[in-house]
Amino acid sequence: MLVPPWLSVPPPGYGGLEQVVAGLVDALVARGHAVTLMGAGTDHGTAADYLATLDELQYDRLGEALPELAHLARVNHLISPADFDIVHDHTTIGPLVAGRRTVPTVATVHGNPVGEYGTVLSNTDRGVGLVAISRTQRALNPHLPWVGTVHNAMGLDDFPRKDVPGHGPVLWLARFSPDKGPELAIRACRAAGLPLVLAGKCNEPAERRYYDEVIRPMLGPDVTVVLDADRDAVLRLLVEASCLIMPIQWEEPFGIVMLEAMATGTPVVALNRGAVPELVRPGVTGLICERPEELPAALRAAPGLDPADCVEHVARTFSTERMAAGYEEVYRRFVVAATPRTAVREPARVTPA
Repeated sequence: MLVPPWLSVPPPGYGGLEQVVAGLVDALVARGHAVTLMGAGTDHGTAADYLATLDELQYDRLGEALPELAHLARVNHLISPADFDIVHDHTTIGPLVAGRRTVPTVATVHGNPVGEYGTVLSNTDRGVGLVAISRTQRALNPHLPWVGTVHNAMGLDDFPRKDVPGHGPVLWLARFSPDKGPELAIRACRAAGLPLVLAGKCNEPAERRYYDEVIRPMLGPDVTVVLDADRDAVLRLLVEASCLIMPIQWEEPFGIVMLEAMATGTPVVALNRGAVPELVRPGVTGLICERPEELPAALRAAPGLDPADCVEHVARTFSTERMAAGYEEVYRRFVVAATPRTAVREPARVTPA
């Protein structure tokens, strides 16, 4: 199981990819698999064996290509058919270099498979199978070598939950980016007469610039800002919130924060973009709006939804056990379909699932 070199698994705060991988690893181990997690840094909190390519996490170089390439080059030297049946890659650049491995590789696509990222993915070795995290994501670029679709998942054991609807402020929880719509969250909450907490990741230059130039001038006494919260603070904010607002302005490929909210019993109010309809049950675990003008009324109505329905929805539909079973099926089909791999070979052709 390969992760990027930026964050530990699980992460101390922001890091949806790493949170998902932590749950997947533990569920696979619980199902009897021997799993080796390969990342950077000396810390991890999973049931897997662990190999680090570097002693230090590379978070301060997030966004650069070379740290991930060097990490993957070291990983490739550690992988041999004698030790592993399959490689599951969660990195961005990994699909481009996976062809150098002598072990079959599936790669989960965690971003939108279009634009520059789509160009990278369309030029991967044909023996690498791509896994989508939502039907919406897969449909954005259906011609890629997809071999399966497996929803992300969330273990509930570490989540506090509420038994009655929350009476706290509306919560926006994301990185500070126009794609995530924090300015829409402010306008919607003001129109609804509701207080708002903006809890955002804001430690990269583009995020700080957007916050300073766009969001800061919009702040007032009705908006509380929490920057770069740790995991405990995030969970506390989720439990206290009356609802989570997701006014996204892009085709969000998944949106793990919606699962996190529902896992605590907090309903979701979202615009109908990306994978939102795959995650939220309208009228049961949240409300889905077609236009920003509909958000204020939905924010006022959402606290009337039953927290128990939110938790039950995550437990039934987005459990780590279900995710692990989905990946098991992908692994089995892919290994059977892949031709024996050698250092120099013709790429295997895999029929997409």
